[in-house]
Order: sequence, then C-alpha cells, then structure tokens
Amino acid sequence: MTVSSPRASETPVLVGRTGELRSLADAVTHPPSVALVEGEAGIGKTRLIHEALRRPSVQRRRLLLGNCRPLREPFPYGPVFDLLRHLAGGVPAVLSPVCGALRPYLPELADRLPPACEPLHDPMADRHRLFRAVRALLDALGGTVMAVEDLHWADDGTRDLLRFLVDDLPEALSVVLSYRREELPGTGLPFARAYRHPPGATAVIIPLRPLDVPAVRAMFAALAGVEEPSPALAAELHRRTAGIPFVVEEVVRALPRDTWRAQRAECEALEAMPVPTLLREAIADRMSVLSPMAAAAVHAACVLRVPSPEALITGVMRGTAGQPAGAEDSAAVREALLAGVLHEWGDDRYGLRHALAQRAVYASLPGPDRHRLHRQAMCSLAAEDPQPLVQLAYHARQAGERTRWQRYGEAAASAAREAGDLALAVGLLEELLSEGRLGRLERARVAVELSRDAVAGLTHRRSAELLRGIVQDGRIPDGIRGEIRLNLGLLLYNQAGRYEEGRGHTELAVEELRDRPALAARGMAALAMPAWGDHPCRAYEHWIGQAEKLAAQDPDPSVRTAVRANHLALRMSSGDPAVWTQAEMLIEGAGPDTDRRQVARACGNFAEAAACLGHYRAAHRFRREGRRLAAACGAAFFEGILEGTALRLDWYEGRWQGLAARARHVLDMVQGVSGIAADAHLVLGLLASALGEWDEAAAELRAAGLADPGNAPAPILATASGAMARLLQARGEPAAARVEAEHGIARIRRKAIWPWAGDLAPMAVAVLVRGDHLPEAERVTAELAEGIAARDAPLASAALAACRGILTAGHGRSEEAAALFDTAGAAYAVLPQPYSAARADEAAARCRLTVGDSGAAAQLAAAAERFAELGATRDAARCRRVLRGNNAPLPSRRGRRGYGDQLSPREREVARLVALGRTNREIAGVLFLSPRTVEHHVARVLRKLKAGARAEVARL
Repeated sequence: MTVSSPRASETPVLVGRTGELRSLADAVTHPPSVALVEGEAGIGKTRLIHEALRRPSVQRRRLLLGNCRPLREPFPYGPVFDLLRHLAGGVPAVLSPVCGALRPYLPELADRLPPACEPLHDPMADRHRLFRAVRALLDALGGTVMAVEDLHWADDGTRDLLRFLVDDLPEALSVVLSYRREELPGTGLPFARAYRHPPGATAVIIPLRPLDVPAVRAMFAALAGVEEPSPALAAELHRRTAGIPFVVEEVVRALPRDTWRAQRAECEALEAMPVPTLLREAIADRMSVLSPMAAAAVHAACVLRVPSPEALITGVMRGTAGQPAGAEDSAAVREALLAGVLHEWGDDRYGLRHALAQRAVYASLPGPDRHRLHRQAMCSLAAEDPQPLVQLAYHARQAGERTRWQRYGEAAASAAREAGDLALAVGLLEELLSEGRLGRLERARVAVELSRDAVAGLTHRRSAELLRGIVQDGRIPDGIRGEIRLNLGLLLYNQAGRYEEGRGHTELAVEELRDRPALAARGMAALAMPAWGDHPCRAYEHWIGQAEKLAAQDPDPSVRTAVRANHLALRMSSGDPAVWTQAEMLIEGAGPDTDRRQVARACGNFAEAAACLGHYRAAHRFRREGRRLAAACGAAFFEGILEGTALRLDWYEGRWQGLAARARHVLDMVQGVSGIAADAHLVLGLLASALGEWDEAAAELRAAGLADPGNAPAPILATASGAMARLLQARGEPAAARVEAEHGIARIRRKAIWPWAGDLAPMAVAVLVRGDHLPEAERVTAELAEGIAARDAPLASAALAACRGILTAGHGRSEEAAALFDTAGAAYAVLPQPYSAARADEAAARCRLTVGDSGAAAQLAAAAERFAELGATRDAARCRRVLRGNNAPLPSRRGRRGYGDQLSPREREVARLVALGRTNREIAGVLFLSPRTVEHHVARVLRKLKAGARAEVARL
C-alpha cells in the first residue's frame, strides 16, 4: 500500500548501483531496520530509494514517503507530520491513548485519533510524549516503510524525533533516510551523534559515489536507446559531468537526438555545449520553449529556492502579496510543469527539480531582475503568519536590503536558538557579522550572540576569525568586549585547540569583566579546568576559589551551576572521594531555571574525569545524561565531547570491534575540533599499537597531542606518552622511549595530578627498568603512591600495583613480582580493563616461568587467548612465542582447522600487514615469527587471493 507517490521524475534506468540496491532492499525487507543513503546532490539517492520501494516484496507493505526542505525554519517535526497526514483512511481502529497527543499536529486524522491528552507544563515531557505518540502510531500501522529524504535540510526537532524512533524501532518498521553529508549541520552526523542501532535491528549505511566511466557508458546507452557509445565519448562525458547521474542525464537529454546515433558527432556536440556547466545549457534549452509568463513563473520559483505554493510563485511573478493566482498565472505554472522545468512536490508546492537546475536558472537572470524578484519574494513572504524568517533574511540580503536583512537575520537566529538549532543560528549570525557595513555597536551586539552560540557548536574557524576582529576594537565597552573575548577564549581552546591563545584571551576577559561579576566568575571557572595547560594544580585551585566567591554573590542559578560544576570536575580529577555524591546532586538538583547547556557541559566534564580515573560505570551514566541534555539544547560540541569519551571507554573496556571505523567517523564529523579529535586519534593510535602497526600508531599518537603538547588535553597526553614510550621500546629505540617517558612524567609532576598517570606510569617504569635506571623507576613509583594516597583513583591504583611488580621483577624477585602482577590484573579486571588485565597476567606468567612454576604456561596461554579475542594481534603473538620458547603447548585457535581457499586467522594477520606495505622482516617482528615462516604465509595469502603481487593484496 503506497500512501504518497515518488516525488521526482526519474531516469528510466539504474546503473552502477547493484550492490547498493541489494543492500537497501535487504534492509527494507528485514524490519526493524534503518537504512542511511548518503551522497552529494544529483548522485541518485531518490532514484535508488524508489527503485528499492518498487520491489514486489516491498509493495505489500505500507509506504510513507516524505522529504525535508531547504532554508529550514525552526519549526520542528514538519517532514514527519507531512507524511503522516497522508494516512487518511489507513489509521488502525485501535490506537494507544498517547496517540491523542498528535491531534494538534494532524487535524486531518483527528476523527481517527484518541482523545487529546492533558497538557503538560514541562516542555521536555511534552516533547517526549509527542515522540512516544508518533512511535505508537507507527507501531500500530504494522508493516511500514518510512522514507524521509534530504535529512540535511531537517530542523533539529525532526532530527531529534527520527533519532528517538531509530533508537527504539517498532518491530515492523523500516526507516530509510537520505542526506548530503557535506550539508549536514553541526556534527556532520545525520542524527547529530554517532548512531548505534538497537539489538535485533538491521542498520546499513549506503554511500553513493559518482559513476565510473563504464557506468556512464551504460547510462548513456539506456537514455539514448542506442548501443554503448565509444570509449572516447564516454571518457569525455565522464570528465565533463564528474560521473554525477543527474548531470549525465541532463547532458544526454540536452544533446540533439540526431547525434545520439552518430558516433563522430557526439564529441562535437559535447564540445559545443557552453561552459562552465552543461546543466545550464540543458535548462536553457528547456526554458527556450516556454512562453514569457511560464518563464517568469520559473524565474520566481528559482528565486524562492524552496518548493512553494502556486499563489506565492505568482505573487513573486507579479509583485503582489497574498492574492490568489489568476487563470493566466495558473496556466503559466502549468505550462512550466508540463515542460518539465518545474516539478510538483506535492501539497500544491512547485519548484525546480534539483538544486543544480535552480542554480543554472538563477545564473541566467540579470542582476537587476534577481534583485527585483528577491524584493518581491520578501514582500510576499512577509505577509505570511508565522513569517519564514530564514527565507526573509536570505531574500533581504540578495535584494540588497541590508537593514531588513539584519532585522530578519537576528530574528531568525533567535528563533533557531529557541528551537535548539544552534548550527543554524551560528550560520545566520556569521553571515551578518561578515557584513562590513554594520555599525560598531550593532557588530558588537551580533558578536555577543554569535560568541554565545558558537561555543556550544562544532564549526569554529569562521566564528573565531570574526570574533578576533571584534575584540581588537578598543572602542567597544569593556563589559561587552569582555563577554565576546571570554567566549572566544573558550572557542579557541575547546574547539580550535589553541590553548595558549585561548587562555590569554580568557585572562584578559576576566579583567575586562570586572563590572560583570557573573561572567568574570565563568571566566575564572574556565581557567580552573585542569585538562588544559601545564600549570600546577594549585593554580587551578586559585582560580576556582576566586570564581566561587563571585558566583556566591550572583542570584542566577546557571552561574552558580557553571562554577560549581567546574569545581567538582577539578576535585574529581584529583581523586577526591567525596565528590561523587555532590556531582550527582548538582545534576539531579538542576531546576528549570538552570541553563541546560551548563548541566550538559558538567556531565561531559564529569564523564571525562570519571573515565580518566577508571570509574567507567559512572562515566557511562554521566555520558547518557549529558547526551540527552546536549541534544535537547542543540549543543553539538558537548555531544561530540561525550562521543570522544565513549571511544576511550570502549577502548578501555575491550569493545574494539568496529572501534577504529567509529573513531575515523568521528574525525570526519568534527573536522579538526581539537578536544574531540584528540580522543579519536588516541584510540586509533592505541589500536594500531596493539596490532603492531608502528608507523600508523606513532602518527596517530602524535596527532592526539604529542606533536604539540602545549595545546593538547593533559589526560590524553599522559596516555599517548605512555603508549608512545612502549611503542618506541618495542621498535628497539630504548633511548627515545626513555625520553618520551620522562617527558610524560615531568608533565604529571608539574601538574601534580597523579590520578591521571594510570596509563603512563607502568609504561614509564618499564622503560626505566629495562634501561637499568632503577632509582628513577623507584622514584616514579613512590611519587605515584604518594600522589594517589587517600585518593579515589582505581585506574592509578591498579597501575601502582603494576609498577611495583615491574620494579620487583627488575630486582630479580620473580615470585614476589608475580604476586604483585596478579594483584594488578585483578584490579584491572574489576574496572573492567581487559587489555591491561591480560598484560598484567602475561607479566605474572612470565615471572613464574623463570622459576619453573608449573601453572605459568596455562596462565600465559590464557592471556594469549584474551589478547586474541580482543584483537591485540601482536600481544597474542608475543605470548605464543614465549610459550614456544619454553616448549609449552600452544593454545588452540578457535575456528575450524581446514580453511581451504579461505584465509586462516594467521594468514589474515599476515595479509593485513602485507596490505599496509610491510616487508617480510617487519611482519616477522610484529608477529614474533621467523622471516622464513612469514615467507610461507605470504605465499599462501597471494595464492588464495589470486594476487599476482603484494601490491594487490590491499585491493583484494
């Protein structure tokens, strides 16, 4: 049962998408499922979706098709309610009472919905009930496919609603979403955070890439109804169109038909088409057959940019607002529709078929005509209620109406902010502030708003550049400049990773805000965050003490919350055992007047601190609450920070499957936002190190902060420094390993926050012991013991036991050392931190092997198995080498013994390293095998993969 029709005229063929079509159809026919179709404009997302929905197995299900619009207004949920309105007679007779919450949004279905629900006074509770109502309705529909296209244009409310649905999918629902990743706001993720499908659900991401030359040849042949064109023509067509299916279609259709069968004339026709774009020529051909009135309708629709009602299009044509279309006007729109220049988008809305077509028509308009049409569009839209402020701001700017642009732009930003769409608000304010004709005070006012919004988002480069220029104006009052400078400082060392510059601005801001104590307190609280900088802990304590004094005098609860949260985070980082109850009280006691952003930020800081300490369960709890609050207020930066913490938690807790891909995805999402990128780079470095991929590990660890330690988070630096020291030692560079370890320990000494040394201290002590620097190793161990005495720091406590074991083994007391390693392993296991626990068990077993303990081999074999289960290839190989060297039986590898033409687990390890370009000798070093053994493995890999050379292994 199809509820709404496909929304676009489509190519009669689908080429080059066999695998993508199979994946999408499989997901749609195996509910509950989520399929994400991503790709640039014109790549064929709509075509792929509709092809999948035409399959007989899908047609038996109910289809709900909808799409989002560009120039999104801060009106949540519109795309979802638009598609639900088409249910009409398809609503089940029995619905959950919560579906009554949908009555105000779906008046068309009012006679089929339960009675309206009692109003709720809490907006969050009201929104949650509304989301439950949508889910209940979809659940009641049974077998349903819901497709929402162009998610990149969705308002944040729609994105939140879809996220709610996909996090708890009805059993019979399949969700299909399409989007352009490059145009997704904020985090660059379709749901504004990394998506993890619920247990039992099917989830698939289907990226669409441009067609290759053979696919362009096939598409040309199908469109033209001829045999495949010559290779030369196909190559030229591919070069001119970049393989984008929509552009290929438009170019082929624009070619004169008499050239389709004349191979020699085809290239000449392509050469004759105007530059810069073939699409402009195709649209010009279609426009040339229209009457002047029909062309005017297309021009009006083009200037409006979004599919618009007929009355609005004709109003822009004639410069009349609020008047219904006359017969002549309707005929003009109809002519443009029949000519295929305009497209019907449903609900009496018409527009250009594609953004590329819109731009082509727009470029054909002379400047005076564009300005006139924008003015007429502005007048027509201003008569609507409510006013579409984003569109009005756009048209005012394009019309050259700067005063109106400023008024509409600020109003649109305010509305977007209230709706939780901070990415839109930042974009609007950046556009306003980039206008050089604003007066000084106007620029300052806009800059204040931009600075407040930008600190909670991910896009920082343009905002930081604009704000830098503003604070250089000494004629702006100190209090205003101080607020802008304060937020600029936060932006620089949170998002931009420019700590020293950011701290300098923050300290100046505190001075400039002497007459605004609430903001000055926030600045001092920011200076008290210990993760940034190389200052001793007492410096942070000084700043937070000053901030607490100022905040205590301010009646604003959000100020007190902000300062109190930073104070608790500082105490938590130091391992204060009394802080946990107070942190929970701060979050639970946040009232309706408390800024949700401050509580979300507090949760992020608490989660980060708990992860560094080894309190992983607490970290998860803070993450969940922080993610909920950050999503509610559109704070993409806080959501990103929480996702970065999640990466490290998964590393610690041994959830390594797919972790590297998630970390790379986060890097793509944040585009260099330092605090989040550091987490992702660190995890990638740790994973690569466990696999023996030294070059990759070193590069990632440097990117995590070692390349620029002055502008990196201190806890990340400590972990990266320990990992790099171990890596250098394993590569046979003990002197460099010692230097790295000493640098890491020196930073901890200066900061005097020893609970952060949990990942660093055992590595540093091991490097020092191996280099016969026992006194220095003993000093580090003693400092760690003193630094965490009476502190609640379980990771550092486990590390202390490991350090003592390493020291004791260095003194030759193997049995005593083994017991200490057992203690460390048990402590790591409780956290849980299985990789460190396995390493401690390996160390204990190796100590026991030296004294002939009969149980040592079994303990070492068990450690090897745990390493293998985690995916720590090198560690598992090292344990097996020791067992071989002691003539102990090797543990049985899981899986069948006969692999036939398939790669065995060992061959997969070798193949991975071959694909990375490693030599046989380098592979032998990673896997602790002889070069001759590796040579045999490589030969089998090449044979099984049917590869003619090592260079082909990566592709195969």
